Amino acid sequence: MTAPLQPLHATAVARHTPQGWRGVLIQGPSGVGKSDLALRLIGQGWRLIADDWTHVWASDSALYAAAPAAIAGRIEVRGLGILSAPAHPLARIVLAVQGAHEAIERLPEPAFWTWEGVTIPRLRLDPRPASAGQVVATALAAL
Repeated sequence: MTAPLQPLHATAVARHTPQGWRGVLIQGPSGVGKSDLALRLIGQGWRLIADDWTHVWASDSALYAAAPAAIAGRIEVRGLGILSAPAHPLARIVLAVQGAHEAIERLPEPAFWTWEGVTIPRLRLDPRPASAGQVVATALAAL
C-alpha cells in the first residue's frame, strides 16, 4: 500500500461506523466550500483526515485517504486562518462528494467516481446550505 506522489486537491473527513472508520472525499474547485463543509461535519463528531490536499490510494479493491505530513490535523477556517482540528490519520473512502454552486438535480441518476481502478458512489452537492452536512451523513449511512 503506497500513497501517490502527488496529493489530490480535495478534503477528506470520516466518522466511526460499525464497519470501522469510513470517510468521504470532498472535491471541487477552490472556494466551493470543501473546508467549510468539513468543519460543519467535524462539529457533528466527524474527524478530519486531510484538508485541501489529500493522499488517496487503492489497496485490496478499496480507497484510502491520509493527509500529507505537513498539513496533518490542520484545517483552513475562512476568516480565522489555519487551525488544529480533531483528526484521524487514515480512513477508507466510500463516498466522493462533488461540490458545486450550480443547481443540483432533485432526483439524480446514480453517479460514480473512479480512482486507481476502484469505483465508489459520487454525490453532487452544493455545500453552502445548512443541511449539506446532514445530506452527506445520510448518504454515508445509506451505503
